[in-house]
Amino acid sequence: MNQAKPVNPVKAVYRSPSGIGKRIKVSSLIKYVLLILFALIWILPVVFMAFTALKSPADLFSSAFYHLPKKFQWSNLWKAWETGKMNIYMKNSFFISVIKVPLGIFISSLAAFALTRLKYRWSNITFAVFLVGMMVPFQAALIPLNLLFTRIGLMDTHLGLMMIYIGFGIPFAILVLRGFFRTIPTELDEAAKIDGCSDFALYWRIIMPIATPAVATLIIIDFLHTWNEFLLAQIFIRSNELRTVPTGLMNFKGEFSTDYGLLNAGVLISVLPILIVYLIFQRFFVSGLAGAVKG
Repeated sequence: MNQAKPVNPVKAVYRSPSGIGKRIKVSSLIKYVLLILFALIWILPVVFMAFTALKSPADLFSSAFYHLPKKFQWSNLWKAWETGKMNIYMKNSFFISVIKVPLGIFISSLAAFALTRLKYRWSNITFAVFLVGMMVPFQAALIPLNLLFTRIGLMDTHLGLMMIYIGFGIPFAILVLRGFFRTIPTELDEAAKIDGCSDFALYWRIIMPIATPAVATLIIIDFLHTWNEFLLAQIFIRSNELRTVPTGLMNFKGEFSTDYGLLNAGVLISVLPILIVYLIFQRFFVSGLAGAVKG
């Protein structure tokens, strides 16, 4: 009488039906191919911009934009920095961004803390009022702001521009921070209050350190929007010495011709600060947005 062979329980548990492993490998391969294609779509314009930035005027008109420069014109970067006054525009944009971004996030975090941690009757209505600011297009406020800033002397000043940026940026920041703060257990508040922690100490020592991913996400998004903003800076800044990078790049365009080599060199230089900020805070980016949406 034949006896059945004993079955190895480990192999029995991990044995998979025929074909599943191949399907998993094929799906992974397709996923990585698609990711590589999307990455190329995003990076190719930057590569072509770098090619154009390093071409001489003669090289620009004698070859296609996707061709390598016949001779790398490194002097374009220096001309854009000095002659094109990118050093002044970069300094102005950096000054505005370094003050506006942290200050706007600080004000928004205080409001989000009050909405989530300080229980009062009209908190939901207050939050709805903040959200109205996201629905109103800033173009609708251009004329009133122009008249107001002209009367109080804030036209053509960095202070006035920063005030506008902070005002229009607060609703979105409150939306993100409020969502993240709601994911933080309220038991931490009770434990802190038992230890004699004040409301501000609870905000500064407990809530804000936990909310680092959300704050880092806002730093990336807010810095990007502030650095690249064009319309408001074009309207409220009139002196060339006070212009930011997006409006300053308009000076590279002449009345009858445009030096595309210098223009692309200026754009290439202006991209570097955004790239640096993203590389510093990118590890918090996904978790910060995920926590905000979940909350």
